[in-house]
Amino acid sequence: MTRQLSPEGALIHPDCTITNSDFGSYTEVGAGSVILNTTMGDYSYCARGCDIANASIGKFTNIAANVRIGPTDHPMDRASLHHFLYRSDMYWPDEAPDEAFFAKRRARRVTIGHDVWIGHGAIIRPEVTIGTGAVVGAGAVVTRDVAPYTIVVGVPAEKMRRRFSKQVARRLVDLAWWDWDHNRLQMALGDFRTLEAEAFLEKYEEVLLH
Repeated sequence: MTRQLSPEGALIHPDCTITNSDFGSYTEVGAGSVILNTTMGDYSYCARGCDIANASIGKFTNIAANVRIGPTDHPMDRASLHHFLYRSDMYWPDEAPDEAFFAKRRARRVTIGHDVWIGHGAIIRPEVTIGTGAVVGAGAVVTRDVAPYTIVVGVPAEKMRRRFSKQVARRLVDLAWWDWDHNRLQMALGDFRTLEAEAFLEKYEEVLLH
């Protein structure tokens, strides 16, 4: 049976841990995922076993299974790396956690644009921006920003190629189809399925002019 997504918010599968996060319409969170301090735009989803922290995710983003976004760091500048330094209350009832350290972690946000595809098992480091329309290959470790409509692969991730020319990429960003309402998306569904990007642009840029 086909699962039905809702305009009212996210379909959250079993065994997820969701903390201080917001989800748009028609979103989905796969089983066993952990989501912390994150916003997920309309129609975006993550598959099972994802771990996402401190991220702003646009609309229509596709996140495959076992992806890690915003993995937190240990304090490499201190005498010890261990979390007894900042989760001190776990070890001594009269000690407080290091709230300044946690605030610094939360501030190191990942930004992901619209209509991005992040492949299975990829890792996106804190403070990275993934541009709209970009593709991150399976298993990649992304340590720096990725330009819109660019494909990156490897460890560390490097540019493989552009999906489209810079001109076509700019036109897609200007068209901003991800902001269309639900009914308009359905009306254009046949063209999304059958037209290549430039033909789609030619048709719908003309519609916008009128």
